[in-house]
Amino acid sequence: MTNTKTLKAFYELSDAEEYFDFFELEYDENLLHVKRSHILKEYGNMIKTGLNHLKEQEDRLLDFLKFSLLKVYGDFKNGYAPRAADVWNMFENGKPKGCLACSLQGGDCDC
Repeated sequence: MTNTKTLKAFYELSDAEEYFDFFELEYDENLLHVKRSHILKEYGNMIKTGLNHLKEQEDRLLDFLKFSLLKVYGDFKNGYAPRAADVWNMFENGKPKGCLACSLQGGDCDC
């Protein structure tokens, strides 16, 4: 059986639900709805390191990306709440700063 999950397919994802579906992970829809931007921000921060160190090892990088999503989601599911300063730093001029897709590819689209 071949692995149908590729980095190319991962980079095409945009919604939080798509990340969970891609890795075939269960999630609480209500929690994801309420904490979506926080989860994606923390996920983006966590995976930057892996993207830099595992670029040439796609299977290991995909495992790291899955584990990172589980870790971040688990933290929020277990009651993690960002500080108010962290929440306000996510916004610039009333808009969210950047997006997960930009973080993954090292760019800044000014979303």
